[in-house]
Amino acid sequence: MGQQTGRQQTEQRDFTDPDEVRTFPRGRLELLRIGGSDIGRLVLEPGWRWSEHVRPVAGTDLCEAPHFQYHVAGTLRIKPSDGAEFDATPGQVTSLPAGHDAWVVGDEDVVIVDWWGASNYAK
Repeated sequence: MGQQTGRQQTEQRDFTDPDEVRTFPRGRLELLRIGGSDIGRLVLEPGWRWSEHVRPVAGTDLCEAPHFQYHVAGTLRIKPSDGAEFDATPGQVTSLPAGHDAWVVGDEDVVIVDWWGASNYAK
């Protein structure tokens, strides 16, 4: 859906109708292409861990996709390659360089909107 406004086009999209869905054990990525960018929504179920559930798809020891993401729901524990573990919780924004592991903490789905790195996730 778009409307011309001067030189730019207005776009409106919804994650209920993504351009692509990538599934992996205990999670999925819904990908939208909008405004010349890819935006991803990750839904990660309790028990999900990158090193267990995505590593076989990615083929790397750690997640090598950098991320710039907004945490909508749940708690995600992140361990960068330097080992300084921390929890990301709803309302927070994280910027992660390549080289990290992450896993769901607790019994609630983690939902993240990722503006950078989503197009290479679980690919």
